[in-house]
Amino acid sequence: MPKYVSFFSYSSETWGRMISAPGDRTAALRQVLDSVGGSLDAMYWMFGDYDGMVIIDVPDSVTAAAVSVAAGSSGAFKHLETHELFTQEQLGETLARARNTTQVYQPPGQQG
Repeated sequence: MPKYVSFFSYSSETWGRMISAPGDRTAALRQVLDSVGGSLDAMYWMFGDYDGMVIIDVPDSVTAAAVSVAAGSSGAFKHLETHELFTQEQLGETLARARNTTQVYQPPGQQG
């Protein structure tokens, strides 16, 4: 199953609600992921540009996008971005395909 990472930053209002009523965000996320046939691989909190990150397994990119759009539409986040993750094997396949593609790709302004 494909893996995705989402980096997020909560809004100040969300932090205020969490301070007033702390809860287990992993339980809430697991419930969402279960509803779409996915699972939570990891969740970490951090300081800096992002408040945290999650690594999730979901069936496909449309499902990952749906989860991201649903969460983003809640207004709880000031920033949310999701990226697909690739294994070393998938990177090897990507590079092999790129090698073949570079033989036919023509950069802008160099079309013949």
